[in-house]
Amino acid sequence: MQLKMPCPNLNPMMRSLPLISLAAMLTASCGGNAPEEVSSEEDMSNPPLYSKSEGTLGLEIQGHRGCRGLLPENTVAGFVLSIREGADVLEMDLCIAGDGSIIVSHEPWMSHEICTDPEGKEIPKAEERNHNLHAMSVAKIQSYGCGSRPHPRFPGQRQLPVHKPTLAEVVTVTETVPLLREGVAIRYNMEIKHHPDLVPDFCPDASQFVRMVLEEINRLGIANRTCIQSFSAEVMEALHEQAPNLTNAWLVESEGTAKDQLARLSYKPDIYSPNWQLLSAEDVHELQSQGIRVIPWTVNDTLDLYNVMQMGVDGIITDFPDRLYAMRD
Repeated sequence: MQLKMPCPNLNPMMRSLPLISLAAMLTASCGGNAPEEVSSEEDMSNPPLYSKSEGTLGLEIQGHRGCRGLLPENTVAGFVLSIREGADVLEMDLCIAGDGSIIVSHEPWMSHEICTDPEGKEIPKAEERNHNLHAMSVAKIQSYGCGSRPHPRFPGQRQLPVHKPTLAEVVTVTETVPLLREGVAIRYNMEIKHHPDLVPDFCPDASQFVRMVLEEINRLGIANRTCIQSFSAEVMEALHEQAPNLTNAWLVESEGTAKDQLARLSYKPDIYSPNWQLLSAEDVHELQSQGIRVIPWTVNDTLDLYNVMQMGVDGIITDFPDRLYAMRD
């Protein structure tokens, strides 16, 4: 993969520059709203097989939505800082814009909690679904601000005047940022935000959604370093059908045994990824004995991080990759 305009190593800048200067630097150096296209040299008329990520890093640190505890979620700046604070894997959420572009966003609409409209006004909770990403162009989506409001659950989060990026914009920048652990490349864990109640107004059907994401990660040349995760059994089944060799993770948030949750799928996922509060050391041992890796979400408190590490999990999804990096290393 060839990048024409590499961004600088941001670690010292992240720690010393005002964050508004960081945002300006990202825009100027990395293309802003229209970054250089990332492309694969593969002939897309005969795309390669999607392949599972090879090897592991020991305990994986997955930066949740970048590093939500430190910078606004699902933003280019947040993903850059996540890498520089020790993340091995960038966890993010995917939605589909009205023009078919893949947008990195937790909701397929503008959240009243973190976004403002193009005039800078707050969005009432009752009206947030009227600001539907699936009905907007990328240009319209990026006229909204999604980083300047204080986050009610993360008082330590620093604000930035940023917008929702496309997946291509994220990859264009993050592929150039060196990891703290030398000799490895950044990996991606992408959640497909699908639910039957959202189709067709807020997202495509599961099969089409999966197809669009697979085409994009293949075009970007990152398929062999990407895991696709979802709470949607429809998405997981479509993924298994279309790309059986791609690393996949089954997200779980409901009560019930791990055995019961696995029975909801017709195949064995590569990764079992539950709410950490639903997990026990016995679950971890049993799942790993079946060849299933265990990566719970979203663990933030230092004591909770320690206790989950003691279960022997394969990785942890956290809003504070810096905390987990200090504990792991």
